[in-house]
Amino acid sequence: MLNAALIRSVLESRRNSQEKPVQMLIVKTDRRTQLVDVTAQVQRAVASCGVTSGICCLYVPHTTAAITINECADPDVARDVEGALDRLVPADGTFRHSEGNSDSHVKAALVGASQTIHVEGGKLLLGRWQGIFLCEFDGPRERRLQVKIVAG
Repeated sequence: MLNAALIRSVLESRRNSQEKPVQMLIVKTDRRTQLVDVTAQVQRAVASCGVTSGICCLYVPHTTAAITINECADPDVARDVEGALDRLVPADGTFRHSEGNSDSHVKAALVGASQTIHVEGGKLLLGRWQGIFLCEFDGPRERRLQVKIVAG
């Protein structure tokens, strides 16, 4: 019969082997509205943690930036998305918030602050043409992207 201390030790060891710390990626943007392809940086973060199967959780801790997945093969797609969002929510629209970046808050709310991607074989399971984009809506700035890899 195993004693309680040994069982706790085994369970704690297993839990710790699956928990990986949050990694922080820094992304510098050049324009007020810009989609920056961060796929390679996220894949490096996945590879560095040693998890072969699980999920990759991405989170942008900003109120005027977001994260999305879209086509990365043609850079015109990202520019089209930028333009469409600028037309959908113009910077010179009527807003109550008086800091001059209300459109940025609305765009970030529409796109969202998080994404989750499956990991298999130590690689992100993205579609053939998919890439991960940090969406800047109030730049240029330096942004943070949190990456959490969970084994499972």
